[in-house]
Amino acid sequence: MGDAVMNFLDKVFGNAHGAIVFLGSMLPVTEQRATIPIGINVFHMSPILVFLLALAGSMVPTPFLILFFHKILEWLKKFRWLDWFTGFLETKIRRNVHKFEKKAEWGLIIFIAIPLPGTGVWTGSAVASTMGFDFRKSMICVFLGGLISAIVLTIFFSILRYWPEISAFFQNLF
Repeated sequence: MGDAVMNFLDKVFGNAHGAIVFLGSMLPVTEQRATIPIGINVFHMSPILVFLLALAGSMVPTPFLILFFHKILEWLKKFRWLDWFTGFLETKIRRNVHKFEKKAEWGLIIFIAIPLPGTGVWTGSAVASTMGFDFRKSMICVFLGGLISAIVLTIFFSILRYWPEISAFFQNLF
């Protein structure tokens, strides 16, 4: 089955490994945190190509999340048994959104940029949508956070992949 999936991705996208990195970066569970290490260290792809594919893939769902996450939250309010949850979120976020928005932009960028589970483009987009940030401002913040995250992950996993060569270079230097 694995070969069939890889053959399908090869036929459709021309490069199965690149397609896995790009498509995997769109998913909330994997995002860049899984696809960059897989692309660099498992598929042995060019770190620059992995960086570009993962960044582009992670940005695909961003406008939809920013535009529709809050609407989905509003839809959830129709279910009485979720009132406690939706009400709590709405009250907590809306109370200080205007005072918080200027500082929250930097917070949002840093939150997305930290390559840890539970942070990232999906969560950051949901936060921006829920807090009612301006769409353009949200897109810029999410992109900058995703860019920083992709750079950090690419450098880290490239160093891991090329460590023997890097170590040999410095040993020969001194």
